[in-house]
Amino acid sequence: MAIAENSRALRPSSGEPLLSVQGVSVRFGGIVALDGVTFDVFPGQIAGLIGPNGAGKTTLFNCLSRLYQPSSGDIKFEGRSILRSKRHDIPVIGLGRTFQNVALFDKMTVLDNVKVGCHSQTGASFFENAFRLPSVRAEERRIADRAVELIAFMDLKPFTYLPAGPLPFPIRKRVELARALAASPKLLLLDEPAAGLNHDEIEVLKEQIRRVRDLQHVTVLLVEH
Repeated sequence: MAIAENSRALRPSSGEPLLSVQGVSVRFGGIVALDGVTFDVFPGQIAGLIGPNGAGKTTLFNCLSRLYQPSSGDIKFEGRSILRSKRHDIPVIGLGRTFQNVALFDKMTVLDNVKVGCHSQTGASFFENAFRLPSVRAEERRIADRAVELIAFMDLKPFTYLPAGPLPFPIRKRVELARALAASPKLLLLDEPAAGLNHDEIEVLKEQIRRVRDLQHVTVLLVEH
């Protein structure tokens, strides 16, 4: 497994990485899935982890999103270890993720699917929701506005009110990316984003990822073969 990068001059003057993976190993019984993986990702980079099937790329992503606990090593985000963070806290601290298999709510509209991604940005209490206080309605408007903004950003406006299920696969992948951006991540983890796409669709994806970095100011770490 190797790391490649497309960098911009966006590193802070201190040179501190946004993400630092330090000697991470993962073992499942006698199977070594990761062995001492170490690398840094700096703000403004589009970095890629490249390796064959079985190299441990998705296993590493599962460690970054706290689905797996490393057997050894540390993972730091903005200088702080995330290994004691709960899974549900990961979007809150600024890590977003897409998966190899697109998992949308097929019967929900594209708009509602993207709004789901804003869940980590909500702050209304049970009491406020139960009584539909003005703060709740204001929050719902803010979430809807953010979803509409991202739908336009990802060139999905014609599909806004259509159910996600019947949409073509490349469009579904775009919806998933918009949903991941809805949480306003600082670092976006893309797990084989080009899988299942043809050459022309991959070229569109590459431009979209650059726009995510340049216009949404999101650092990107992706895995591919």
